[in-house]
Amino acid sequence: MPAHTVEVRVARPYPVVVGDGLDLVETLSRSLEPGLCAVLTDSTVGPLHAAAVREDLERAGWRMAGVLEVPAGESSKSLTTYARTVRELARLGLTRDATLFALGGGVVGDLGGFVAGTYMRGVDLVMLPTSLLAMVDSSVGGKVGVDLPEGKNLVGAFVRPRLVAADLDWLRTLPERELSNGLAESVKMGLLAGGTFFDDLVHLLESARAGDPEALLQLVLHSVRFKAHVVAEDELEGGMRAILNYGHTVGHALEAAAGYALAHGSAVAAGMVAAARLSRERLGTDLLALHEALISTAGLPLRVPRVDTREALLAMRRDKKRPASATTGGEHRFVLLEDVGRPLRGVPVDEKEVARAIEAVVE
Repeated sequence: MPAHTVEVRVARPYPVVVGDGLDLVETLSRSLEPGLCAVLTDSTVGPLHAAAVREDLERAGWRMAGVLEVPAGESSKSLTTYARTVRELARLGLTRDATLFALGGGVVGDLGGFVAGTYMRGVDLVMLPTSLLAMVDSSVGGKVGVDLPEGKNLVGAFVRPRLVAADLDWLRTLPERELSNGLAESVKMGLLAGGTFFDDLVHLLESARAGDPEALLQLVLHSVRFKAHVVAEDELEGGMRAILNYGHTVGHALEAAAGYALAHGSAVAAGMVAAARLSRERLGTDLLALHEALISTAGLPLRVPRVDTREALLAMRRDKKRPASATTGGEHRFVLLEDVGRPLRGVPVDEKEVARAIEAVVE
């Protein structure tokens, strides 16, 4: 299967290369000059892929300072793990002209990006996403960071990678639930984009969930192209890029209220169902059944285990995207859908309405 390249046209453009059985040596050699590097991965991905990636890097002429492994899971997106990682890079002798390769899912990409953006005031970053979630969303766009106990991604930055290389072959090691988690973001973007993307989403979703390579390739490419378009229009999230938060306003709050024990895809799925309910109430658009059908086809739950609604609302008040114009504790701003392909951002919603929407998606 040939490789496909999507250019993210920001101030310093970078390619996203997607393929099944991607030749990493060739992909790197086309875009980057080899030099000193390190690999950051986690305890799940490392044993599966780190040795092969290290071998490819060395064959491409890179000098390996070392491979760093953090515990798998959201808990590694912390200031404690961040501090431990940058200190280890210093001990390895990583220099300012070096490159950090982030090999893993969304957690490794977010943590690795924040490390790369801040270690020695910035070293080059290459994203090697190994999860569907990371391929379609978190590895593209430059948003990186770590969590605080008070909320998700409250410490972070915008860091452009030099390259994103997504090998669909890596997805074959994922359990089905991880494919479903990634499909949550493709469902989100298909609903936002409409058109051919949405039509293909409807027809390919079931096959993609089953691991069909061609269906996965098409949905990854659709998602990357859509996100690249949005990011090129508004890289620093001053306007249009806010639409990508569809389903995340409630989703992130559910994750925080659950102590990050809730899978991101499940949280976003529930957040989209909540947003569909609010769209019906606020805009008169009834897309709830459509949302539920897509989410179920993706293998995601329509409701999440019981979380404390008050804790979720508290997390929403701390959300970094909440504008100062929103009244303290009384109003939130949402991305809602006027129709498929017609998102509306900044819709004010009263906290009582938000509480009802949250209660409708928790068991």
